[in-house]
Amino acid sequence: MPHAVLALGAATVTAAGCVWYLPALADLRAGADRPPAHRKAAEACLSGWATTGIVALLLLVCEKWWAPSGAALAGSAVTVGLRARAAAQRRRDLREAAHEWGELGRDRRPFDTGRARNVVALLLGAGPAAAVGAAALGAVAEREGGVDRWTVAAVPTAVVVLFLTLAVVHGRVVRHRRADPSGRRP
Repeated sequence: MPHAVLALGAATVTAAGCVWYLPALADLRAGADRPPAHRKAAEACLSGWATTGIVALLLLVCEKWWAPSGAALAGSAVTVGLRARAAAQRRRDLREAAHEWGELGRDRRPFDTGRARNVVALLLGAGPAAAVGAAALGAVAEREGGVDRWTVAAVPTAVVVLFLTLAVVHGRVVRHRRADPSGRRP
């Protein structure tokens, strides 16, 4: 394949890569406003796309394959090295942030809402189950002629409303305990 065709392909890919290298350039220009790991990743991105552009130019200028191949290898090595450095910096930043957040919350333990959530879920699940039981008992009692139809319909509804009310009240009590500024644990 002629060098000119490869050069045209590399130049086209480099031009299309602007969606990556223009934001990377903006990250570098922002300077200290961006975290160090983002700036290092932007350096890696720019070196990779610059390598592609240089290879496209060398394919047009040079007749031998060794110059574009050498530039591609050297640029790839630099890009991989910069990207590895950025990944290491990112891991360090994440560990440091996790440590700082851990130190921040060490003074006060958050109120555990897991048990409260389980109680509300149990109340919400038990309400319909109790209503089905009440409806079944009402249906059996209605067959024997001892209960009015309105009672058979009202009792399961009342049971569901009772359990929903209990769930809402329990949730509000837990929320108010959590919002207590004194920090007392129940």
